[in-house]
Amino acid sequence: MAAVPGPGRRPLALRRVVLTGAESTGKTTLAAELARARGAPVVPEHARRYLADKGAALTAADVEPIARGQMALEDEAEAAAPAVLFKDTDLVSTVVYARHYYGACPAWIEEAARSRLAELYLLVHPDVPWVPDGAQRERPQARLQLHARFREALDDLGAHFVDVRGGWDERRAAAEAAVAALLAGS
Repeated sequence: MAAVPGPGRRPLALRRVVLTGAESTGKTTLAAELARARGAPVVPEHARRYLADKGAALTAADVEPIARGQMALEDEAEAAAPAVLFKDTDLVSTVVYARHYYGACPAWIEEAARSRLAELYLLVHPDVPWVPDGAQRERPQARLQLHARFREALDDLGAHFVDVRGGWDERRAAAEAAVAALLAGS
């Protein structure tokens, strides 16, 4: 059984799985499916909620509040000490999008992303049809470029990741296999 962490500490036995990648690739759906199959919680993407609450375009000034909000959601979920926790993105996304849209990311967020790496990242490819989502998704033509940035960031951070691509059935199968392998090794 995982110990309940104190402030700034993470449960030792907890396995974290992050769905990451460009917009409109099925991360939210896949995270929910994986979590439901295991009776596990999902940490939502704070940036979506933040943008909806703001009701205006994001700027570089929003990067830090988004990062703080994402960390708070993750810490709250981890405090319940589940065996596995699924995340619909994490700080790696904040780093990638800050660099992409604003040319840089605050150093403390980059360091936090490194220190809070999950045990497994499922890098979801942009090889499914784009689904518009109002102001939440705005650049379908940038998905391949963003995908490359995610891959580069994961490589730079030394994160363990598995490529998830193909049709929905292939995506589910690849994700399920990667999660099963992670949990079998715990």
